[in-house]
Amino acid sequence: MHINWGTGIVIAIALFMSFILYFVVKVQSNSKYDNELVVEEYYKQDAHYQDEINQLQNAHDLSHQPTFDQTAKGITVTFPSEFDFTKLTGELSLYRPSNKKLDFEMPISLTNSNPSLLIPKTRLVGGRWDITLHWQYEGKEYMTKETVYIN
Repeated sequence: MHINWGTGIVIAIALFMSFILYFVVKVQSNSKYDNELVVEEYYKQDAHYQDEINQLQNAHDLSHQPTFDQTAKGITVTFPSEFDFTKLTGELSLYRPSNKKLDFEMPISLTNSNPSLLIPKTRLVGGRWDITLHWQYEGKEYMTKETVYIN
């Protein structure tokens, strides 16, 4: 049987397309290659981006900002002593870029005797965590972002 050059080109293109389609199907069906969005409702969040910039600027303008310290128990978020902690409200969001299932949020609950918030190490797996601290104090909104690497 003799194959001419036109038939050979068609067979080569068909094999190449099959090769590419095999890997597309493999990546889409394997949970190891999870293709998640960073945010589910991107455009809705983007509409409030200027508010986020204003909140970041409000936090930046403070004389003392919240600090993030790694301890043996986890990550400790300490607020400046100039605040009345009973009037401070908000939430702490932890985002794991590599796995959406590990993301979680914590409400901020502080007392004057304990001006810090502990994120337990038991909830944190090793790797990169993006922490967003969003809080309100006396009608003004603040936001602080921090990237932490856990060993």
